[in-house]
Amino acid sequence: MPEESARVMRRAKIVTVAVLVVLAVGAVHTVFTRRSNARALEAGVAEASRQYVRVTQARTSTAGEKLQLPGTLQGFVQSPIAARANGYVRRWYKDIGSRVEKGELLAEIETPEIDQQLSQAIAARDQAASSLGLAKSTVERWEAMRKKDVVAQQELDEKRSADVQARANLAAAEANVERLRQLEGFKRIVAPFAGVITKRNVDVGDLIDAGGGAARALFVLTQTDPLRVYVNVPQSYAQLVKPGQEVTVTQPELVGQAFHGRVERTSGAIDTATRTMQVEIALANRDGKLLPGAYVQVALPLQGASGMRVSTNALLFRNEGLRVAAVDAAGRVRLLPIQVGRNYGESVEVLGGISPADRLVMNPPDSLADGDQVTVAQEGKDAK
Repeated sequence: MPEESARVMRRAKIVTVAVLVVLAVGAVHTVFTRRSNARALEAGVAEASRQYVRVTQARTSTAGEKLQLPGTLQGFVQSPIAARANGYVRRWYKDIGSRVEKGELLAEIETPEIDQQLSQAIAARDQAASSLGLAKSTVERWEAMRKKDVVAQQELDEKRSADVQARANLAAAEANVERLRQLEGFKRIVAPFAGVITKRNVDVGDLIDAGGGAARALFVLTQTDPLRVYVNVPQSYAQLVKPGQEVTVTQPELVGQAFHGRVERTSGAIDTATRTMQVEIALANRDGKLLPGAYVQVALPLQGASGMRVSTNALLFRNEGLRVAAVDAAGRVRLLPIQVGRNYGESVEVLGGISPADRLVMNPPDSLADGDQVTVAQEGKDAK
């Protein structure tokens, strides 16, 4: 019995030691696991709290800039052709798209009323001529009788006055005949200049009223070579646009093709409603690729700006004014006030507040504050 009891006690001790060893190993593993997790958590928090930014630098612009503006092509000369005589369209000879030369016949008008008026005027002129002949012979007879003192001087003066009046009546009648003959000439509608018929508003038999204006024009004739382009230049660029400058015109439908024109003239004044200056551009169109009325983009070359330019993505709009976020060598943020000049779309001109060596944060968050610690993720390129 004593030996059996001793054996049991030894087994119990062995089991107890084994359990204690297992518990010790588990405790050590737990401690190491918790320390490892704590270190990983601290590293994750530190990584998550770090701000990564991309930076860019300002650059000094020496090359000329180009200002892109929308415009609409117009014929160099565009004229509505209206009738000067009342009547009916007898026949038209040119339709839309027809190219015509100066003086070419476009249509004919029947004018029965003017024809009758001309016949009446010719008869009235003949009547006035006959009256003048009678008055002239009467004056000659009365002057002969006056020399013989047969008639009074007053009677002679009356005959002379009748002769002058007859001459005036004849002149008026001839003027009326000439006027109606000129109206007869307007029965033929001819092209005042070479161009393309862009509209035809009448057909055979239509009633034509003289002086109907552009609303009652028979045709619209457009000169397509050269063309005109009118653009409105913002006030900030108005001083940089001068007559004689070469421009480039592009049309979205004509991919890869550019057309070169020239600034013909400027209005020389700023429109108070739009704060823009109107500029007229002359554009050659010998091959007829460009059509009047088409929408185009006009690239106006501007003089080079001497100041620096930064990307618009680097600007911070704060209550205290416009700012940029500069990153120093230690990774600290400094919010710098700047003064801007012209806006070039993707970039702006900076008149002061920064230097070309400053590294500026691209797309800075609104929460970015002066003194924040950041990490530069990738060096950006110069502002475009």
